[in-house]
Amino acid sequence: MYDALNTPGCPTEERGILDPKIDEDKLQMLYGQLASILLQLSEPSLPRIGSLSQIDEFTWDVTHRPLSMNMNDLVRRGGLPRSALSEAKATFTTASSYLEALADLNIDHLMHQRNDAIQSADDCRRKFVARKLFRKLAKSKQLMNPSLNRGPFKIWCDDLRPANVLLNGSLQVVGVVDWEFTYAAPAEFSHAPPWWLLIEKPELWPRGIEDWSEIFEHRLKTFLKAMKACEDVKIQQGRLQEDQRLSIPMQRSWESGDFWIVYAALNSFAFDMIYWQKIDPRFFGSSQTTDKAWEERLDLLDEKEKCEMEELVARKLHEMDSRVLEWDPDDYTIEFRQKLRETKERAT
Repeated sequence: MYDALNTPGCPTEERGILDPKIDEDKLQMLYGQLASILLQLSEPSLPRIGSLSQIDEFTWDVTHRPLSMNMNDLVRRGGLPRSALSEAKATFTTASSYLEALADLNIDHLMHQRNDAIQSADDCRRKFVARKLFRKLAKSKQLMNPSLNRGPFKIWCDDLRPANVLLNGSLQVVGVVDWEFTYAAPAEFSHAPPWWLLIEKPELWPRGIEDWSEIFEHRLKTFLKAMKACEDVKIQQGRLQEDQRLSIPMQRSWESGDFWIVYAALNSFAFDMIYWQKIDPRFFGSSQTTDKAWEERLDLLDEKEKCEMEELVARKLHEMDSRVLEWDPDDYTIEFRQKLRETKERAT
């Protein structure tokens, strides 16, 4: 699907972008197949947020914390120790509690990432303020739909994107791969229109996030048209209920800005850009400059948080100079190291 949507002639070493001259009928046909996949995932309802385990041949249940791509990236390349993640068997019964956990994860990431975490003292303050205010909004339940707080929750795959959708020679979907980051998630995740309509992510768009948003909105109309056509067929066949449509909540998510809340929660490495450009103005009003907006928000922090911020700034500035190599060994390495120590002790 990636190749079918990508700009023709785009070098393989460069990041792909949706072909700006793609035929509209072809685009709607491809989008329609992607819409059908999303509709199938949205049909089952689950009682908790978390990863799925197979109980028997016909039964699955939510038994562990979500294994998200973002969590994996934070540990793998963000310096976050795995001990900072939720307990392995922790599941969530409300969307708000899960969003709070994701907000805490972003704060923990800033605290633990030693190298290249900040560019300056003010950059550290800016990142600290953004994460604390996002958590305050999550804790006060302003970021999610109250009517969906206790579910039903929906199957969600972080890695569902055109590059993982396989086509035959007639451009028909024959398979979808890479489902390891799949879990039961808040319905708002499924209600957000897919960012991958343009192939490229907003934070990496060459002409900036506003240009991405303008082009995305244009292509979203095509996608929602294809989605609605797919929904109509499924409803006529009795395979979908009227209240199970995704096209309507997706349109609302984009128009309200809820799309950006979901995107920021799922993409820690893009969090700061998305928060200051899309989320902060929505809840706290516009600022003269995005770079200095954090200074106008300091009064929203209490004195304890301000002291915590300055302590963090001092530590991060020291870490910028020391750049100590940090390594969080996996369970296998810890076990191997313990056995090696025991073998040496027996030998002596």
